[in-house]
Amino acid sequence: MVQVSPGELDDRVLGRTWTVRLDATGRGSTAVRLSCSRPACVPERLPSAAAGRTAAVAHLKTHLKAIAGPRAQAFCRCKAEHCHLHTARFEERPERGVPWRCGGPVVLAVVTDREGRWWRAMECCSRCAAATPGATTVAAAPPSPRAANTVADVALPVAAPAGGPQFSDRSSSGDPQTVPAARSARRRPRPPRDGRIAGHVVPYRLRPLELREELTELGDLFRSYQQRTEPDLALLAGLHARKAAAFTTWAEVTGDTRLRREARRAEQAAQTALLQHQQRTSRPVDGTDGPPAVARVLTGPALWEHARSVLNHCATSAPLSGPEARLLVVMLTLRTAHTGTGNLVGQDLTTLGLTDPTGLVEQLAGSGWLSLPGSADDLLASRPEDPTPLTIPTLFPSVDRPGPFTFGKKTRPKLSGWAQKIVADKKLRKPKATAGARLLALVLATHTGPDGHVGSEGQGISRERLASLSAADDIELPGLLDQLTASDWLTDYALHGTRLTGRLSERVLPLTCPLPAEAAPV
Repeated sequence: MVQVSPGELDDRVLGRTWTVRLDATGRGSTAVRLSCSRPACVPERLPSAAAGRTAAVAHLKTHLKAIAGPRAQAFCRCKAEHCHLHTARFEERPERGVPWRCGGPVVLAVVTDREGRWWRAMECCSRCAAATPGATTVAAAPPSPRAANTVADVALPVAAPAGGPQFSDRSSSGDPQTVPAARSARRRPRPPRDGRIAGHVVPYRLRPLELREELTELGDLFRSYQQRTEPDLALLAGLHARKAAAFTTWAEVTGDTRLRREARRAEQAAQTALLQHQQRTSRPVDGTDGPPAVARVLTGPALWEHARSVLNHCATSAPLSGPEARLLVVMLTLRTAHTGTGNLVGQDLTTLGLTDPTGLVEQLAGSGWLSLPGSADDLLASRPEDPTPLTIPTLFPSVDRPGPFTFGKKTRPKLSGWAQKIVADKKLRKPKATAGARLLALVLATHTGPDGHVGSEGQGISRERLASLSAADDIELPGLLDQLTASDWLTDYALHGTRLTGRLSERVLPLTCPLPAEAAPV
């Protein structure tokens, strides 16, 4: 405790106090009387206790705002008034301890009773404020410069008894010496923090150390990327590629199969971000000249994969053979893909270039693949204002057997509209291109690179896969390719043994669904 000389006591002043009270005005009345201990405050009469409490709190706040705050040179007002802390603890029962000693900076504290009948503000030390029940500290005085200097400069003398033992904190000559400061406790070094990335904890014991540092840094970089106001797909693709490599190594070290799946998802995300970057800019990530950006009808890799999934499903589940039946199956599947039901009008069939639409509809209905409320002629005669409902039972989702497709109800009309734009293209419709040529146009649109070359990175597509998706044999294929060339769909095509290479024309690039940049040859 700071030693205060008698001269310093003269500089100290008595702490201030204000008490605001509420008293009843008389029996049979709800009015209350508001009074303040300050002589300049005039008593008020208020209609109810609630109004009196509101006015009392406001009155006390006015006093608190009017003063400059607690004074550092003030001493406890409660000590001068013989409060419980300073008197009862020692005077009534001296055997229980020592007299109460004030301490800490001077504060401005507010005390109120539980019934809300009086409020008191007082200047006192922080120890008394903390020990007073119901007291709330509203302001504190800065430490006194004089007291601070006293603590910093005054050395505590220690008198050595004559002939007594010499302790380590005293000199052998018995001269006074300052008490040495206590030594600080030895702190143990904290272990490195655990990193976090993609919902996984990177333990600080993970080895090799380079792997742990890479995973921790990647987690920080991904969190920093999420705070960006503008996307940078080139940067995002690089982060996903680094994540795939790091998670692959992590899976090999720990043998955790979940990490392997996370690595594969990161590889797919890197390819998607890279492809999106190439679509939005005129240059690839490496800075070389690339194809111009194209505004495509299907705007993202997810939609492109959904379009390919529909063609693959129809290739394995079509009940009839031949290009015309396959094209009809594809278009009907796109109309009913989400719930297994949809609407169709006659014009939707007449624009496909089918030689016998009525017969094909009857065959599909007879095989059980398609269900109609009426006949095939009724379907062909239906108008847009009165469409025909149709059902494909194999597309019905259920609890134990979900549907074959993962896209939702908002994606289905996008895919259906995209396919309708291709099969009803003006340059395919005017020369009356066959249904096989229109189906082949759909297949090629989903198997090109960003620049329109057939196959991923211009590697072409195998004739076996082409025949599987388009239902066209090797004899029909050259004629269908010639129709697409004459309709300005395909340019510079060539059949090299078992593969087809070529490029789609510039005008149909918006209808294409590019393959991933590193996709395997198809």
